[in-house]
Amino acid sequence: MPLTYLYYALGVIVVLFLLSGIRFIPNNRVGIVEKRFGGRSVKGRFIALHGEAGYQPDLLRGGLHYLIPIQYAVHTSPLVTIAQGKIGYIFARDGEPLSAMQVLATNVTANDFQDVAAFLNNGGQRGPQRQILREGTYAINLAQFVVITEEQVYYMPLSREDQNVIQNMRAVIAERKGFTPVVIKDSDDQLGVVTVHDGPSLASGDIIAPVVGADVNNPQTYHNNFQMPDRFIAANGLRGRQLQVLVEGTYYLNRLFATVEMIPKTVIEVGYVGVVVSYTGGEGVDLSGTDYRHGELVGTGNRGVWSEPLLPGKYAFNTYAGKVVSVPTTNIILKWIKSEIGSHHFDENLSEVSLITKDAFEPSLPLSVVIHIDYQKAPLVVQRFGDVKKLVEQTLDPMVSAYFKNIGQTRTLIQLIQERNEIQNISSKEMKEKFEHYNLELEEVLIGTPTTTGEDKQIEIILNQLRSRQIAVEQIETYQKQQTAAVKERELREAQARTEQQRNITESELSITVQSNQGKAEYQRALQQAAQIKTLAQADAERIARTGIAQAIATEEQVAAYGGPQFQVTQQVMNRFAEAVQQSRVDVVPRVVISGNNGEGGSSNGSVMEGLLTLLLSDKLNLAVAGETSKERSKDAEALRNDIRKSMKAFDAAPGGDVPAAEKPVEKPVEKPTDKPADKA
Repeated sequence: MPLTYLYYALGVIVVLFLLSGIRFIPNNRVGIVEKRFGGRSVKGRFIALHGEAGYQPDLLRGGLHYLIPIQYAVHTSPLVTIAQGKIGYIFARDGEPLSAMQVLATNVTANDFQDVAAFLNNGGQRGPQRQILREGTYAINLAQFVVITEEQVYYMPLSREDQNVIQNMRAVIAERKGFTPVVIKDSDDQLGVVTVHDGPSLASGDIIAPVVGADVNNPQTYHNNFQMPDRFIAANGLRGRQLQVLVEGTYYLNRLFATVEMIPKTVIEVGYVGVVVSYTGGEGVDLSGTDYRHGELVGTGNRGVWSEPLLPGKYAFNTYAGKVVSVPTTNIILKWIKSEIGSHHFDENLSEVSLITKDAFEPSLPLSVVIHIDYQKAPLVVQRFGDVKKLVEQTLDPMVSAYFKNIGQTRTLIQLIQERNEIQNISSKEMKEKFEHYNLELEEVLIGTPTTTGEDKQIEIILNQLRSRQIAVEQIETYQKQQTAAVKERELREAQARTEQQRNITESELSITVQSNQGKAEYQRALQQAAQIKTLAQADAERIARTGIAQAIATEEQVAAYGGPQFQVTQQVMNRFAEAVQQSRVDVVPRVVISGNNGEGGSSNGSVMEGLLTLLLSDKLNLAVAGETSKERSKDAEALRNDIRKSMKAFDAAPGGDVPAAEKPVEKPVEKPTDKPADKA
């Protein structure tokens, strides 16, 4: 019985031992297999590629795995995760050793860090790798590789020394800001100067590495701005500061391979050109010409002063490979005035020119000189003087000062003041040729007023005397002008007085003329009115006369028609009597007749009818009407009567009743007859 229990116990132990070989690996972790013993041991390597005892190259991924107990040990580790926009660095513990010229391990053939066997079989090298890890999650054997990220270091600790090396590497990467890509914004106006820390060294005498691997069409050497280190090395890239720079963009660079320094862009403002002095490049052909003996000008890209300047704009110029000297192309005003400085600040150290005049005065002469530099000649100026400021201080200042010192010795102080314009014109012409010798264009020379310095007041006394003299001259001229003005004013006032009186005379003459014309006009109007009245009176008199004569003629004709005047009168009386009886409605025959004479002998108190009958009977009896008298007509009335009769005959004879002009009677004034037979009739 006890033996049976022993067998059972041994069986359980064997089962438990066998079950202990089962390993469970979560899906978010990997298992690193360590073989504790075997037939062979690893020689010259850290990873057992052929089943030797040691760390195995293959990983155990998520799930159940069975390994022989005791012989194998499984170390679980997390998956390696690289965050978005971050960079991970790889350090290999096993592989081929680095050569003496290498700082980082090459990854031309061994570039798969998730397959340790392929990495080692393809010649992978131990140490920090040139290739980096971008965003993502990786199943990496942390016994072979150490992955350094910004958040943590993924590795399997082996020894304390190993841990110290890894932490030091992490500190170097963090110092170089290697866990994030290089980002250059367009708003910063900056560029990146790259320094490569791996590859062959520069040749003796070179300070900057040339541009290599810039051909996009060559996939073997195009390194895409140092983001592919192995291609850079394949393109014969050299270690050190690079001539090629980084402009706006994002670059994932291995900071153990290349570091970046940000510098501002070169800006050439409007009104300037940039003369390039290159520190690198080949030896070029001298382009300055045989007459220029102050240096050489070379073509673009060669070492030396470039013959073609940079025009206004922004340039990604590597200032470690050369410098750009700004040369103004606008007019430069140089002021030999200590208290004033021109806009270009080339005259900061200039002061007034000290003179000694012909009459032993020592004034200070302020000057302003305007010059211009042709942009195509700017490289010649830089080659000869270094920059414009040196040109001004080392050449122009002594030349201009000496020239005006010579001018001052030939003139007195007063001449120097009074002949300033002439001196300006002469100096502009004479100094122009000297400036052309230095490849400059002299535009104008401006001379100020000489001044004194210190305790010397003699010049001020001279100037005060000149001012007083000039004031006296001006006063004399002013008095003369005032005298002339007074004479002119008197003449003006006389002329104004004459003009004023002449105006009154003219007005009076015009008034006389107007009144005379008005009198004449009124006289003529009076004559016209008198003639009109006379004519109207004559016409009215003639009208009245003609009317009366015409009525008389008509009456005579009526009388003749009635057989005599008494018949006409009787007819008219009877007509009027009949009208009166009709209108008054009076009885013609009285209803009662009273007579005092008993009807006998007649009486003057008869009735109206009796009177009318008596008048008719007297006509029948050829009796004359009582009071009727006869009178001869006047000659004028007779002539007028004849004239009217002729006019009537002519009117009847003319066709249409028009009187011919030749037969019209001549009108002549006639007196109105007072006694006419017709009136009496």
